[in-house]
Amino acid sequence: MVRSRWAVVIGCGAVALAACGSSGHTSAALDRTCQNLSAVLSDGPDPSADPVGFAEAQILPLRQVHTDDVSLQHAVQQLDAAYQQTFESDGAATAERAVATASAHLDAICPGAAP
Repeated sequence: MVRSRWAVVIGCGAVALAACGSSGHTSAALDRTCQNLSAVLSDGPDPSADPVGFAEAQILPLRQVHTDDVSLQHAVQQLDAAYQQTFESDGAATAERAVATASAHLDAICPGAAP
């Protein structure tokens, strides 16, 4: 079960990485990246039922996302760091607030992408 979950997570990360490597700042490239981020972030356990497990499942795929859009790349890195903090702190309240802040930042760029 664990291996299959990681295979899905890594596979989704690879899909996001391939799509996020766009060299342009076009709206189509940003839309594609946002769609892929949404797909990556929809994988894993239910974030409300298992926030620590969900955070753990997002770390590797988010680290594989690269985009030329500086604001989006920063938002992805911010969310990755917040999920890392959630996982390492076993869901401490400060980490949950960091996830909420990072998710809002990502949603400002890619509406609906963050869970």
